Amino acid sequence: MDSLSSLWSTLDSRRRIIVIGATVAVFVAVLALARTTTSPDMSLLYANLDGSAAGDVITTLDQRGATYDVRGTSIFVPSAERDALRMTLASEGLPANTNQGYEILDNLSGFGTTSQMFDAAYWRAKEGELARTMLASPHIRAARVHISSPTGQPFRRDQKPTAAVTVTTTRGMLETTQAEALRFLVASSVPGMLPKDVAVIDGANGLVAGADDSATLGTDNERTEKIRARVERLLAARVGPGNAVVEVSLETVTETESITERLIDPESRIAISTEVQESTNKANDSRGGDVTVASNLPDGDAEAGGGNSMNEAAESRSVTNFEVSETQRELLRAPGAVRRLTVAVLVNAVETTNGSGEVQQVPRPEEELEDLRELVAAAVGFDSNRGDEITIRSMAFEPTAAQDDPLGTIEAPSTPLDMMRLIQTGVLAVVALVLGLFVVRPILVGRGAAARNEPLQLDNSGAAQPSDLPAQITADTALPVLAKPIRAKATQRPTPSTGSVT
Repeated sequence: MDSLSSLWSTLDSRRRIIVIGATVAVFVAVLALARTTTSPDMSLLYANLDGSAAGDVITTLDQRGATYDVRGTSIFVPSAERDALRMTLASEGLPANTNQGYEILDNLSGFGTTSQMFDAAYWRAKEGELARTMLASPHIRAARVHISSPTGQPFRRDQKPTAAVTVTTTRGMLETTQAEALRFLVASSVPGMLPKDVAVIDGANGLVAGADDSATLGTDNERTEKIRARVERLLAARVGPGNAVVEVSLETVTETESITERLIDPESRIAISTEVQESTNKANDSRGGDVTVASNLPDGDAEAGGGNSMNEAAESRSVTNFEVSETQRELLRAPGAVRRLTVAVLVNAVETTNGSGEVQQVPRPEEELEDLRELVAAAVGFDSNRGDEITIRSMAFEPTAAQDDPLGTIEAPSTPLDMMRLIQTGVLAVVALVLGLFVVRPILVGRGAAARNEPLQLDNSGAAQPSDLPAQITADTALPVLAKPIRAKATQRPTPSTGSVT
């Protein structure tokens, strides 16, 4: 302690402030190192819970005295206790699902429950059960189902039940195949409902079109992504991955069109039937001769000169039926057909070395860009009659900073060997060591060495003073001299002359 006090007294104010700051920094670094080493390893328990469900989980953890940490909408617990806590909370029905199912019907009693109340509770339970089934998929984070059933007017036969499903995915957009699966799930659970009567809405991207509402390639976004991926894959084989940026704009037909066409060819006719009719008429007239006055008398000469006459008539008719060539066609155009397609491609420039040895980027030659344009046109199905356009330019890319994921990621369960924790511990240890060796120690040792390098001198009592020793003595040679006390030799002082010598 005496040596520390003497050493402290030899330091000036600036060095004392530096020593105090370095000591505090070393203390804080050692404390943080100890806390990091002894703190438990936290793992994700639940994430993206509703406010009420998260509150129930936190209340239960407090009652059990468990250690937890809340980070945003996520709850973290020690890794060693995570699985046990999940099983325990699940046995207590936590986290509670806000979508209630058929347990709603358990609370209904026979007294005071009308048919309308039972129907409303039944459809509410049906919606909750369907939402639970959808949440069982790992791609869906939240789901709501609304069913509209025409129970108020039972005598109208033209009414059909409809439904609307709103989902929120964990990452990305809801694909068309997944939306079709949800439609069939709801339609199969409600009598009289067809899959086309179910509307599926993505919380981030809006309405998801079905297979009957668009072309076979899916929605416009999916078709655009497929075209862009196809072009980027084709360009990457020539210019390299990451050296081409492709943007596709797809304009599709949104209306439904029905066309009925009937064509008649007057030059072409075919006899399909022929009908022939023949008729013959015969008539016999017994009256003969001319009509005179004698023939009208009873006793006249008319009878003597009378005779029979026969009349015969034949008739023939033919009818032929012809069929004229006719073509009748009905065309139904559904939404989703491509109306116009535009593609913009930006290709990175190439690096070349000029005469002075400097590296510079120059655009690619026009011949190469024209070849790339033909490849892109063949890949996207270019049609000049539709007004399609393809633009390709070669420019130098500028470095861009990496963008954060807007959707965020759920932290994966930690492994037994946490590399990040080891790195943090190592950094804190290095900081503490550097502060101790290169800040505090040089200050203390340098001040002591400077004090030892000062020359000594003797005072009146015989103690050694720094000015009495040569200035060339260094710290290594001064230590042995200082180890022994330096005493002044006795000298004989002359006395005033009194005539005698003592």
